[in-house]
Amino acid sequence: MSNTMWGGRFASGPDAIMEEINASIDFDKALWRQDIRGSRAHVAMLAQQGIVTDADAKAITDGLAAVEAEIEAGDFTFSRALEDIHMNVESRLAALVGPAAGRLHTARSRNDQVATDMRLWVRDTVDALDAQLADLQRALAEKALAHAGAVMPGFTHLQSAQPTTFGHHLLAYVEMLGRDRGRFADARARMNECPLGAAALCGTSFPIDRHATAAALGFDRPTANSLDSVSDRDFALEALAAASICAVHLSRFAEEIVLWTTPQFGLVKLSDKFTSGSSIMPQKRNPDAAELVRGKAGRIIGALNGLLIVIKGLPLSYAKDMQEDKEGTFDALQSLSLCIAAMAGMVRDMEPELKAMKKAAGLGYATATDLADWLVRTLKTPFRQAHHVTGRIVGLAAAKNVGLEKLSLAEMQAVEPSITQDVFEVLGVERSVRSRTSYGGTAPTEVKKQARRWLAKLDKEAKAADRAGEAAKSR
Repeated sequence: MSNTMWGGRFASGPDAIMEEINASIDFDKALWRQDIRGSRAHVAMLAQQGIVTDADAKAITDGLAAVEAEIEAGDFTFSRALEDIHMNVESRLAALVGPAAGRLHTARSRNDQVATDMRLWVRDTVDALDAQLADLQRALAEKALAHAGAVMPGFTHLQSAQPTTFGHHLLAYVEMLGRDRGRFADARARMNECPLGAAALCGTSFPIDRHATAAALGFDRPTANSLDSVSDRDFALEALAAASICAVHLSRFAEEIVLWTTPQFGLVKLSDKFTSGSSIMPQKRNPDAAELVRGKAGRIIGALNGLLIVIKGLPLSYAKDMQEDKEGTFDALQSLSLCIAAMAGMVRDMEPELKAMKKAAGLGYATATDLADWLVRTLKTPFRQAHHVTGRIVGLAAAKNVGLEKLSLAEMQAVEPSITQDVFEVLGVERSVRSRTSYGGTAPTEVKKQARRWLAKLDKEAKAADRAGEAAKSR
């Protein structure tokens, strides 16, 4: 039999395979809150404009509350025969309130309805992700402040480069996450326009007030072109792009945690909370949480690529291909949320192995640049010449298999006679990091400044969010 919700044109029902490929309720039921929210705003506007009676509007609003309660309680039966969340809600509404339910769909289409639902879901999720990212930034900044002076090796090409500190290293990720939050905020600002009222593709002849529904749903304004309104998925693409970059940042950090926790590095320890064992090797402590964060970056990036490929060939306006926007977007943003939570847990759980860090910081002649800088600063040697002299001294130390600080003054003077005893003041790893006092540098004093700056910023944001929440409750 034909679908009673829209099947007047059809004499028979769909083939079983058609139903299988066409139904989206298995995944778009995730939009139920947003769907009901949009319907409430829409029917309120219809009543305000005199398009439906106040009595019908009240019956519909009360019925939507009943549907909401059923879904919340787990008492709602989702039907694949009704295809999607919109038809499932409307069908149950009709069963509850009768013919009045049929007026709800006046002056709208599933095309603008789903576009609105998706924007609301992505916007809600972006807000939640921002709060999670702020929490992760706080965890990192607090750990950085606590370990501002913990010397560790800094790497380039994964080779020892210069000594840095654990706190400075952690703050690098605070900066990355700050940019991630900025990208999500930019995406949120652009997505905050309401498609509802664009109808199928050309708007409607009913005297609707799209500004009213936009305001009721917390949008800045209605979308300005009905064709674009129903066919646009830029908001999902931008959110997925921001999520992909964020996932890459988390993956880089996860990779470092995997390396740092190996016996070969031995720089950080994770507790049993975020590691697992082996079924055959009893000594193993595997950093599975970090590995899964690293692995989930692939599915998040894949969701972005998948949606780009879906959209790239679609003529205006709506096409059923757009149904494919949901599963990947839902999965990617929920996966990112899980990754952020896992990373915040690991950051708070991890403890640096301070002695191993300090020892590793001095390997590979990591203070060679400090020696070259000393030659330039103290002896006024041109940097290229200082680089050459330092290279020869490093070669001498390597031949003797000792650190630079273990060479005698006489041995250094054999390479450069002008070197004085003062050179030894810059060759220790702790002296090295203390000297890097440039803004954003690795000196513990600078690390503490940056960590405190971030914590103050996060505190200010949290207080502003609390005030906004209280204001929203009072409205």
